[in-house]
Amino acid sequence: MEAERTFKLNTGATIPAVGLGTWTIFGDHGSTTEVEEAVKAAIELGYRHIDTAFVYDNISAVGRAVNAKIQDGTVKREDLFITSKLWCTYLRKESVMPQLKKELEQMGLEYLDMYLIHWLLAYKTGDVLFPKDAAGKMILADDDYRPLETWQGLEECQDAGLTKAIGLSNCNSKQIQEILDGARIKPANIQVEIHPLFSNSKLIQFCREKIPGVVITAYAPLCAPGRPWRKPTDPILFDDPRLVEIAKKKNKTQAQVVLRYMNQKGYVIIPKSIKKERLKENFDIFDFKLSPEEMKIMDGFDKNFRIYWEDIGRHSPHYPFNEEF
Repeated sequence: MEAERTFKLNTGATIPAVGLGTWTIFGDHGSTTEVEEAVKAAIELGYRHIDTAFVYDNISAVGRAVNAKIQDGTVKREDLFITSKLWCTYLRKESVMPQLKKELEQMGLEYLDMYLIHWLLAYKTGDVLFPKDAAGKMILADDDYRPLETWQGLEECQDAGLTKAIGLSNCNSKQIQEILDGARIKPANIQVEIHPLFSNSKLIQFCREKIPGVVITAYAPLCAPGRPWRKPTDPILFDDPRLVEIAKKKNKTQAQVVLRYMNQKGYVIIPKSIKKERLKENFDIFDFKLSPEEMKIMDGFDKNFRIYWEDIGRHSPHYPFNEEF
């Protein structure tokens, strides 16, 4: 697939192919002030897609940055694509719209461009984002919870104009099918972990076959090199001599080659950084192309190596990663 600067959603809207991820749990995580400045810098560099989530605890900072760049004339609101995600303690249908309204208020925005269900794990409803019992185990929602009710809440949000499109994240094929079987509005976006060490190819194929026009967003496209739970035995993508050789040949960094590869696979990518030089590097991937042979080499890196397991939710009946895909 040729490199694309935007992809078309099944709603008819377009989504920028490279966005700024703002999850800031580890690595060059930054304060909320640094996140705010990073979003401003990204917009100045040409980013038009910002990905955030309520649980990241920085949506107010993201909103301040977005509004600052609108107010100074750098962009108009309609130039931007803003994604947020519904957290696991707000998955009951009656909680969905009030929560989205709260997020919009905190961000100072009238609407989102995309609202995703972050995880379908369904923790106990309320404003305690990680409700735990005395033993430290996550407290789940009542047994009658079904993912379709959350999706119906998202559909109502789209009907009300609070978001332009809706989608899913961190899900498996059975969960997607369950929602498709009862959905009035089909998902426009599926956001899941994808990188050269974890192609997630079976799930992607399923999504593209079952949901015409769906756009796939890859989070952790650079394999989250700063993750604190990395083990000494974990594969290190950037040290692979084949990647080093391609980068040298293209006069690009290994990260740029990886992001270009993901773009040519047809994925939206949302690398994160608070450093301006890294923001610029991650965005500068459209002036070179990987050959079919180089793409095949990159395909060969796949080790089915998932990084994000969300272990605290493993006891949920809606835990997504017990299925093959």
